[in-house]
Amino acid sequence: MKNLQEATERICELKGGMVALDALLPAVMDSLSAAGLLRLSASFDAHAETARTLMLHSEMSDIVLAAFEREVARHHAVLQRGLRMTPATPDVASIDPMWLAVTPLEAFRGPQRLCRNSAFFYRKGDALFLVSTQSAFAGSRGAPVADRVDIEVAMNAHDAHLRARCSLPLLSEGRPLWHAVHDQAGPTPVAALPIASRDLPAAAVILAFDETHMADFGEDIAIGDVISMVGFPESLSHAPHAVPIARSGAIASPYAWSFQGRACFLTDLVSSAGCGGAAILRRRAISRSASAPLAWQLLAIHACEPLEGAPAGASGAEAGLFRAWSAQSLRELQWP
Repeated sequence: MKNLQEATERICELKGGMVALDALLPAVMDSLSAAGLLRLSASFDAHAETARTLMLHSEMSDIVLAAFEREVARHHAVLQRGLRMTPATPDVASIDPMWLAVTPLEAFRGPQRLCRNSAFFYRKGDALFLVSTQSAFAGSRGAPVADRVDIEVAMNAHDAHLRARCSLPLLSEGRPLWHAVHDQAGPTPVAALPIASRDLPAAAVILAFDETHMADFGEDIAIGDVISMVGFPESLSHAPHAVPIARSGAIASPYAWSFQGRACFLTDLVSSAGCGGAAILRRRAISRSASAPLAWQLLAIHACEPLEGAPAGASGAEAGLFRAWSAQSLRELQWP
């Protein structure tokens, strides 16, 4: 009888805890902006997916799993209602949050424009980084050294046309602020620039990839799989605002192997000027939510560079192959 009483008390405690959580969620939503709500929804989807994966690989009863899915669906519906109630021109579902995580990049030395590339935002803890290629930040050999880059940021989570241009410094007392990303063999062509909040408009909507977007959640990734490169080809990225373009291709070398001893694999993506530094993504099969950036898995960063061992003078473009530098290396980034 004592055990039954304890079980009853425990059930009552759990019910009280659930009621408290139900009161907490609307309170959190009321305190957030539209951008904050979008980030909360994306983060909830990410954590729910992680919990789901762990539960499916553990000895959970079907009753527990069913209750989990029911509560996740209920909370997701609450978040979606909150998003629809925020002022917006188009419906939020019409904008893939992934578009808010990528940006065109232009490097300058004073008034001189040096190059145009692609980039994306990456968050590690509280630190925000702009990820692209070293050539985007340092310039090509023999060219002037860039002292700033201009990027575009969203100013409204619901309207992709509301974007602002802002400048980020690349040098401090002549020293570069950006950092080369390393793999097991040394520096890679990938680089990351720490972004201070003061360098962005106060109302900027910044969605960023993070470590959850690199997790495979048990899905197999192999040679021949379809991938997308989301960048800003120079020929298609003019005023008033650059348009992100997704080009599809395939993983062209064994994904689990380090190509030529480096943290990269090959792709057969069609590239063009302005696509260096673009995010290489894979559309997940297990998360198709239009409101969740987690629907995309961040695999790598596109780099336009010659391939060692290719015929003399042949470039990646001529071979029809390009290096994709593993996004896993971004886990080692440190805020200065």
